[in-house]
Amino acid sequence: MTPAAAACPCGRLDARRRPLDWAACCGRYIDHFSDTPAPDAESLMRSRYSAFVCERAEYLLATWHPSKRPATLDFDTGTQWLGLEVRAHRRLDDAHAEVEFVARSRLHGRATRLHEQSCFVRENGANGVARWFYVDGTLL
Repeated sequence: MTPAAAACPCGRLDARRRPLDWAACCGRYIDHFSDTPAPDAESLMRSRYSAFVCERAEYLLATWHPSKRPATLDFDTGTQWLGLEVRAHRRLDDAHAEVEFVARSRLHGRATRLHEQSCFVRENGANGVARWFYVDGTLL
């Protein structure tokens, strides 16, 4: 869990180029999932990165589209997340978007880099609230 006053792991900056804190950034979506959906695909992607950093499997599974959602999610013990770079965000229409990103991490001393073009879809949930969901991605 990330303290509310700590900088958000996703690295989003405010208008003055200062890091947003957890509560003002991804924490509001992760900690208040039932009533605060991410407003766009980029925010959802950033919050999913932060959920990986904080090992919040329940949020990751809830924001994965049911057509592609795994039954369970495990984390690699010892993963150190190093940063996120959003390279592009394209809203294709009211219900579809793509986000290109690079996430860097280190596992057992070995640096890794995940460069992905992710696909997102916006659908109404069971309570009628429109939500963005991660569908899948293409490694670049």
